[in-house]
Amino acid sequence: MEKFLAKFNHSQASSSTNVNPSSLIDNLNLDSLEADPGKRVPIAHYNPPIKDEVRKHYIQKGPCQPKMDSYPPIEIGKRAPQFCKIWFEGPYSKWLEYSAEKDSVYCLCCYLFKDDFFHGSTSEFYTKTGFRSWNRALERFRKYVGDVNSIHDKCFNKMLDLSNHHLSIQVVIDNHSQKLKNEYRMRLEASIDVSRLLLQYELPFRGHDESEPSINQGFFLEFLRWHGDKHRDVGKVILQNAPQNDTLTCPMIQKDIANACAKETLKAIIEDLNGDYFGILVDESKDISHKEQMALILRFVNKNGEVVERFIGLVHVSDTSACSLKKAIYSLLSVHSLSPFKIRGQGYDGASNMKGEINGLKTLK
Repeated sequence: MEKFLAKFNHSQASSSTNVNPSSLIDNLNLDSLEADPGKRVPIAHYNPPIKDEVRKHYIQKGPCQPKMDSYPPIEIGKRAPQFCKIWFEGPYSKWLEYSAEKDSVYCLCCYLFKDDFFHGSTSEFYTKTGFRSWNRALERFRKYVGDVNSIHDKCFNKMLDLSNHHLSIQVVIDNHSQKLKNEYRMRLEASIDVSRLLLQYELPFRGHDESEPSINQGFFLEFLRWHGDKHRDVGKVILQNAPQNDTLTCPMIQKDIANACAKETLKAIIEDLNGDYFGILVDESKDISHKEQMALILRFVNKNGEVVERFIGLVHVSDTSACSLKKAIYSLLSVHSLSPFKIRGQGYDGASNMKGEINGLKTLK
């Protein structure tokens, strides 16, 4: 195995970053800090309690960018390339530094924060020698900046955060929390919108196969995916883009939303009744599990002067005797703060326990 994999020398890789704790700099004198990047003490040599003070000092002063009429050339064959001060005014102006002592360029943000992300050998900008190949400088600058998640980008973002005095740790946490809250609200509103549509047209929520390979996952998931495709900001935070423990699509969440919609619907019905007189329509039957259930409907004149019938609820009863049904009706009416004395009409089926003239439910009103 050793002939295929070269041995890694840990001591050599960490020699540039491991510092003897006894040799760390404890005393801080901001006026004595070296401005020239070629002569600075590495940031890792400062004791952790004062390291941030050193960083803030260099960030406040800004990158070392001496403006000279001419910079020393480097003879390469017949050419003599040299540093150009116009680079200070380009996209690298916030971090590019020049050392007049060593005629080399450095990166301020990586000098300050590279040890937080990277340990070991790295490119010229990270080292004490700097970079001075002026004939290919722009190419190396662009390559060095790299992608969004490059080490340089992370260091640059940390430098911006530390330079913003108003951006405290608590503010960052609050902003992050607010972002999570906004994304959660968008996911919840999307699930509610889809649920309302399905409830309005009495469509089933669940699908026979809701797994990822399924081409028909049911109305709820399919409409939610369609909603995300039509609204890109919503699509970025729902389904596969949402945290796996916070997708708000499980059957329990769907039932909670449906129950919440039912409560709001009943609230609107009671407000439309406006405390006026009403009639009741009652019927009972067995469900598929052979449990007795009773349905209650209100018949009343709404605020527009129209006679309407509204379904109030479906409750299980222990038996279908007249007394048990009466108790269930009174209990259901009390849940919605409806008084039985407001009843001005009753409607039942022809069963003896419902319409019986002697001991039926109608006579117990």
